[in-house]
Amino acid sequence: MDVVTRRKWDRAAKSFDLMNGFGPEKRWAPAKLELFSKMEGRILFLAVGTGLDIQFFPPGRDIVGIDISPRMLEKAAPKAAAYEGKLDLQEMDVHDLSFEDGSFDQVFTSCTFCSVPDPVRGLESLRRVLRPGGELRMFEHTGSRIFPISTMLRLMTPLTRRIGPELDRDTPANVARAGFEVQEVRNIYLDVVRTIFAKSPASGSG
Repeated sequence: MDVVTRRKWDRAAKSFDLMNGFGPEKRWAPAKLELFSKMEGRILFLAVGTGLDIQFFPPGRDIVGIDISPRMLEKAAPKAAAYEGKLDLQEMDVHDLSFEDGSFDQVFTSCTFCSVPDPVRGLESLRRVLRPGGELRMFEHTGSRIFPISTMLRLMTPLTRRIGPELDRDTPANVARAGFEVQEVRNIYLDVVRTIFAKSPASGSG
């Protein structure tokens, strides 16, 4: 368990809903509703946090939501209990998942891989617990190729990483580096907020 990261998000839990639960969630709601409508089979939701995304989950799904922060999970628990389906919350580090190989049909993330300390290793861990041909569907903040946004994000990252995200990561490239087959990358806001759809290689192909 990455204790430093856990403590960082434990500290953020107290004010997280206040900072993120109104404007950002309203702004991104249509994109998240569309993304999460694809949920099917046994689903792993990474970094469930305080549970802000649970409101966008379709009912009746079988979901395991994990987070490294016990304080975040405490805040998520009432939202998970109200979910009209099966939603099990567990404290876990993405770099050290305890699930068996091929345990899930799908993995979903939401503004997560801007903050995972070792993103490629974390993505490799997710690929391990996906069945062959399983799906990775992501809603992520990424770096930009548009000047001057690209420069601004790069300069801000040394400050923002102290409290949470890095702003200049090439997450689609990291997904490919981790051995996934990238199917689609869609820009939601410029090339900074994106959805990424990838698949774990079919059996025998990776």
